[in-house]
Amino acid sequence: MTGSAAPPVREVVDLSHPLDDDTPVYPGDPVARFTPAATVAADGYNVLHVRMGSQTGTHVDAPYHFLDDGARIDELPLEYFLGPAVVADVRGKPPHGRIEWADLRPCAHLLAPGRILLLRTGWDEHWGTDAYFDHPYLAGDAAARVVAAGVRTVGLDALSLDETVVGGTPADGFAAHLEVLGTGGVIVENLRGLGAVPRVDPVVSVLPLRLAGADGAPVRAVAFGLAR
Repeated sequence: MTGSAAPPVREVVDLSHPLDDDTPVYPGDPVARFTPAATVAADGYNVLHVRMGSQTGTHVDAPYHFLDDGARIDELPLEYFLGPAVVADVRGKPPHGRIEWADLRPCAHLLAPGRILLLRTGWDEHWGTDAYFDHPYLAGDAAARVVAAGVRTVGLDALSLDETVVGGTPADGFAAHLEVLGTGGVIVENLRGLGAVPRVDPVVSVLPLRLAGADGAPVRAVAFGLAR
């Protein structure tokens, strides 16, 4: 049998936070708990009992997260979770700062159907601290322009695409979520290390667990390049 070989993968980068009992969660969401269900000493093998919400750690939101008639995580096209990435460097925003369309303009020409937009806020540096909840967020009108360009997957290295207000309601509500999810798209939250995404022809995989009928699911997010 003859045929051309697939190009080898290079520079694989892990974009996921490790999951443990200290994993930050959105206010009111179930906290993660990991306990042994079986051990080699007692049972001859190890099994971990995992208890957590669908929105725990590095995860993907499906439209059903905000829309009762929206697609569930197991109903979405797999192409939404694997594709060429565009990294927008929006670092320097203050706590609760808005990411506007002007901040995305330098990479606007790269936004197109099939592209995965990743917002590099730098807020993953605050993972595990109270400051993590004070992250920047995408303005609703900027989100509308992103999806108008054909993008259906938007991710960021922060807790939520919209503002998080502990004990309160975001000033803009959930405008960015509704813009992206309202077009049938998906949102990836709690990414990390976006500065390490390969600069040349980056590809990102955010394939979620196939949880039947779920509003979202954890992912092992990675980025890589293809050797030329």
